[in-house]
Amino acid sequence: MRRLMYRGLFFGLALCSILGSGCAPMQPGEVVRVINVSDGGRHDIDEDQWERIAEIKASEKKSDIGIDKVIEGTPNYSVTEYLERYPDANDPGARDFKVGGYDVLDIIVYEEEDLSRESVPVSAEGYISFPLIGRLEIAGMTTSEIETLISDRLAEGQFILDAHVSVTVREYRSKQFMVLGAVKQPGAYPIQGRERVLDAVSKAGGVDVEQAGKEGMIIRNQSSDASPENKIVIRVELPKLLKGGDQTSNMLLYDKDLLYIPKAENYYIIGQVRNPGSYPYMDREITLVEAISRAGGFTEIAARNRTRIVRVEDGGEKIIEVKVDAITETGRKAQDVKLKPGDVIVVPESLF
Repeated sequence: MRRLMYRGLFFGLALCSILGSGCAPMQPGEVVRVINVSDGGRHDIDEDQWERIAEIKASEKKSDIGIDKVIEGTPNYSVTEYLERYPDANDPGARDFKVGGYDVLDIIVYEEEDLSRESVPVSAEGYISFPLIGRLEIAGMTTSEIETLISDRLAEGQFILDAHVSVTVREYRSKQFMVLGAVKQPGAYPIQGRERVLDAVSKAGGVDVEQAGKEGMIIRNQSSDASPENKIVIRVELPKLLKGGDQTSNMLLYDKDLLYIPKAENYYIIGQVRNPGSYPYMDREITLVEAISRAGGFTEIAARNRTRIVRVEDGGEKIIEVKVDAITETGRKAQDVKLKPGDVIVVPESLF
């Protein structure tokens, strides 16, 4: 085994001599060095690790539910920008619930209890049947408008003059929103009155704080036509909303709204750390040393001073070589490297 290790070291040195300066060791006192992969060489990263890096890159390009394709190219606004364009969108007075097909109503006529009805179904076309006055079209009406309609029809038929009618929604079935992404119970939920983003989050079991990013999105159809050109995206800053400091972002929900909580972007650690894997990149910056600590620290056979960060930036791939001991043992915290989403940290095994 020792002989194989020496042979591997000899081969690596020979490869460096062939590739030239792209594989040259760090100079004395140098802590961090950046190398473009296109310059040649794989810089102390073995074939298995490169295959793992390729798998990570491929998985990052996949969308869990295909929403990226909807969002891409769709007009998008911050909450402030959206409300400037549509000032009534967050006005509860302008967003009273309107009854639709498949809803179920309770109707009370106080002057004549025999006319009162529970669990009155609304047909798919938006009609109900009511004693004495027959079939009524109520789709798109609020409960108070339905109350007035029934009272007026009873008066027109000379059945009850000035009837006092109460209409409530027993079951909400006509309108719904969806919640997808980093929530505990994704799915479709009925709109029950004037529901907002926080109501949707609550119905979906809350945000998965270990996985969620810092921005949510409402994907909305601006008209009854659900074609892609009529969709917009409203970006919601989750930290401000969830901490209660930005109630403006607690938007009223519309029928067919999709509330999407994207998962946080990740960074990855492979090689000689105690807990390799993917880690969410949260709303604060994290450094290389912090990331290694979060992964349980180095193993006993880690080549600490040959740690690498593989990063895709500006369309190119680069490797950042870091002598971690030079940062931790000599107090050079200013030279600790700040990670970016998608970074892959590679900790090789020591040859000796």
